[in-house]
Amino acid sequence: MENKSNTGLKVALGIALVLFLATGFYTMNLYKESKDTKNELSAEKELVMNDLNAMAKQYDEAIAENDIANKDLIEARDRIQGLIDSLRISETNVKSLWRYKTKYRNLQKEMDVLLALNDSLKIENSYLATSLDSTRVRLEERTMFTDSLLVQNTALAEVVENASILNTVDLKGFGVIERTSGKLIPTERARRADKIRVCFTVAKNPLVQAGDQELYVQVIDPNNNILGANEQVVFDEKTLNYSVVSKFNYESANLNVCEFVTSNGDSDFEKGRYVVNVFNKKDLVSTSEFTLK
Repeated sequence: MENKSNTGLKVALGIALVLFLATGFYTMNLYKESKDTKNELSAEKELVMNDLNAMAKQYDEAIAENDIANKDLIEARDRIQGLIDSLRISETNVKSLWRYKTKYRNLQKEMDVLLALNDSLKIENSYLATSLDSTRVRLEERTMFTDSLLVQNTALAEVVENASILNTVDLKGFGVIERTSGKLIPTERARRADKIRVCFTVAKNPLVQAGDQELYVQVIDPNNNILGANEQVVFDEKTLNYSVVSKFNYESANLNVCEFVTSNGDSDFEKGRYVVNVFNKKDLVSTSEFTLK
């Protein structure tokens, strides 16, 4: 009876030992498998992290290539950066990693669409830039042409303006004795001269419109005094002292004109050289000299 009990105990101990060894072996295998799985998950997590960083870099490059920031690219890049930050601190397990890989695939599809659209926009912008450059060149050429025409027109206007004035020829000045009958007798004697007569011919100019015109006659005596009215008129900030205003009706033909100039006060004319000038406004159109003895 005692031998049977010992035998049963030994059998039980053997079975227990076998179970213990089997459990230990199973536990070791399970631990090893768990460690291997964790390492694989960590490696997989690192791969996903690298892929996300690569995507973020692609977005950064695409954003940097645009002079004007693309809002969609920036928002997508920010979403990837947020996913990277979240993945970095997340638990490493199958469920979590699967969720991140799913988000990564969705972001990958979004990136393909956005980058394709960005490339299309770059091509359009390049075409627009080329078109704008071409338009700018044409505008510059047109501006240069317009400026050239303006310069030419201005020069032509100045030529026409300078040519569109009346000139005088055969300007003469001399002393005259005025009889009571109105008869005029030329004289070179200063003391005998009653007036100075200035005569000239207004030359025909087809650029000048017919009608009332006027010229300014200036007679300067030997003492450099202005004879006659000695009044002033201003043209473009230039002051002109004149002896008499010669007014006449110009009929687009040569016209002979004579004017009279008196001495200053009741005094006689001075002996010496006299200068006669005729002005068309501020422009001197003719000059002459004569002498009274």
